[in-house]
Amino acid sequence: MTRPTLVYDDDCGFCTWCAEWLDDNADVRIVGFSELDDSLRERLPPSYENCAHLLVGEERYSCGASIEESLLRTEYGRFARPLVSKLREYGAYRNAREWAYRRGADNRDILGKFLSKPTRA
Repeated sequence: MTRPTLVYDDDCGFCTWCAEWLDDNADVRIVGFSELDDSLRERLPPSYENCAHLLVGEERYSCGASIEESLLRTEYGRFARPLVSKLREYGAYRNAREWAYRRGADNRDILGKFLSKPTRA
């Protein structure tokens, strides 16, 4: 079985820091937007550059769900999996997750002043 693949904006230092942290701490393969091949690009939505995506088998998690699912694949996150599984049943939780993701994504320039890695692009 192919490892889950996190697709992210490798032109962003903060995004690169996050992706490399996940690469070190979760069983995910990271692929930047600049490294996409046709087979991966076909599995992404048309506006894929708006957020990160985690591809797991035939499933695709996008934006906040991609980061949540990636974090749950870490040693630390595996303990939260049963709780998060229940919370996902509630729209308010899913809305809060996506709101938090968007706040981070919209403030990458500020967050990148504290957590950043050289970009791959």
